[in-house]
Amino acid sequence: MAAAGTLAKHEQILVLDPPTDLKFKGPFTDVVTTNLKLRNPSDRKVCFKVKTTAPRRYCVRPNSGIIDPGSTVTVSVMLQPFDYDPNEKSKHKFMVQTIFAPPSTSDMEAVWKEAKPDDLMDSKLRCVFEMPNENDKLNDVEASKSAPVLNTSKQDGPMPKPHSVSLNDTETRKLVEECKRLQADVMKLSDENRHLREEGLRLRKVTHSDKSGSPTALALRENGSNPLPSLLVVIAAIFIGFFLGKFIL
Repeated sequence: MAAAGTLAKHEQILVLDPPTDLKFKGPFTDVVTTNLKLRNPSDRKVCFKVKTTAPRRYCVRPNSGIIDPGSTVTVSVMLQPFDYDPNEKSKHKFMVQTIFAPPSTSDMEAVWKEAKPDDLMDSKLRCVFEMPNENDKLNDVEASKSAPVLNTSKQDGPMPKPHSVSLNDTETRKLVEECKRLQADVMKLSDENRHLREEGLRLRKVTHSDKSGSPTALALRENGSNPLPSLLVVIAAIFIGFFLGKFIL
């Protein structure tokens, strides 16, 4: 009977959620976090402190504090990465230790140091490691399979682009053919220009050999020297303008 009275006296005042197990879901190649909620249903302030049997494996924030009446505090428990062995059962445990807050709480270390064992309340929780089940794995696989389908549907929109590229290629081929034709015309004009120059030189020789200085010789000189270069310049300008206009358009 005395033992039962002692247990009732030291019953935890806070309401823990979860109450007995802290579950960590893998994979454990990165930090895994689970939350522990502490609710104070009483009308007094309660001091709390969170302890673990494996302090190097966990990071707890906050690991201590004061909970006002009717308030709730969420404690984040972060499991550090490790090599998970499914055959090895976890022996890690946590304990939430509480005490009603005294009138002065300026020095929390002194509060816990001076607390009487009969005033302390505690709750213990065990750590449970879980790996994703087969249904979760199947869902992940389905999600990864559906992702490429979504990508291909997005790529179906801009399909006309290759058509526009082929049109540009066609225009380019037309321009190249036009350039070749213009080059042939230029070569033809060059030949004609050379022929005209040779004819002009021949006429000049005839003029120089004519000692009489007759009007006919003068006319031949003028006709052989002056009009030909002007005509070539006009023809060349016309073809250059035509070529540039075709290339720009």
